[in-house]
Amino acid sequence: MQSRLLILDNAIHRHLFRPAAHWRPYLREAAVDVVNVPSGQAIPELGHYTHLLLTGSETSILEPKRWFTSEAGTIREAARRGIPILGSCFGHQMLVYALSGPEHLIRSVPPEIGWASLKILERDELLFDAPDPWHTFVYHFDEVSFPLPEPWRVLARSAQCPAHVIRYGDRPIWGIQAHPELPLAKARLFLVLYLLLARRDRRRLVTAMRRPSREDRIADRLVDRFLTSKARSYRSRG
Repeated sequence: MQSRLLILDNAIHRHLFRPAAHWRPYLREAAVDVVNVPSGQAIPELGHYTHLLLTGSETSILEPKRWFTSEAGTIREAARRGIPILGSCFGHQMLVYALSGPEHLIRSVPPEIGWASLKILERDELLFDAPDPWHTFVYHFDEVSFPLPEPWRVLARSAQCPAHVIRYGDRPIWGIQAHPELPLAKARLFLVLYLLLARRDRRRLVTAMRRPSREDRIADRLVDRFLTSKARSYRSRG
C-alpha cells in the first residue's frame, strides 16, 4: 500500500517560511496533501491517510491561537486511529500540547539557535542507525518540559534541551525539536532571513551564524523509517 501523507503546515508567513516544501524532497514516492492550518484551511478526514506530519511555525505554542484547537483534535484522532505521526519543532511541541496538555510546555532559557549536538539516549526504529552524537540545525524559543508524563519516552537530548526527540510510549508517534529537514545551506539562509526580520535575539542569530556549523544529514533516513511505520489500532484514550 502506497503511503499517503497529510502535512499540517503551521507556517504563518507562507511567502517566507515554507516548511512543507522543505520536507518534500525526503518524501520520495509518497502521495502528499498539504493543509495550512493557521490560514483556516479545513483539515480533511483522516481515513484517507496513512501518516501525519506536523511542521514548524513562527508562532509560539505558549500563546494559543484559535486554530490550535482543530490541530490538537486532529492529532488526538490520529493517535486514536493508530496513524503514525511525526512532529518537528512547533509540531513536536503541538504533539505534547494535544496528547498531554499545555502545562508541559515552557520557554527555552536560553533559546537554542544554530547547530546542536544531540545525545542519543534510547534507540528505536526511528533512531536505530542515527549517529551519536547527532549534529543538526535547531531554532526554537519554546520547548517541552522535562520530565514528561507517561507514556512519553525521551530518545535524545542536547546540552540545553533535555527532551529533543520523544516518543509516545510504543506508538508510532515521534516529536523532534530540531529541524533535520533543513540542510546546511538552507539553514544558513533561514538564519539570514530571520536576522533581517527579527525583532528579538539578533545577537544570538549573529552568534549562531559565526559559529562553526556541523550537520549529519539523516533526514532521508528518518523519513524512510517514519513512512515504513504502520498504523496500529488502540482502544485506550489518546
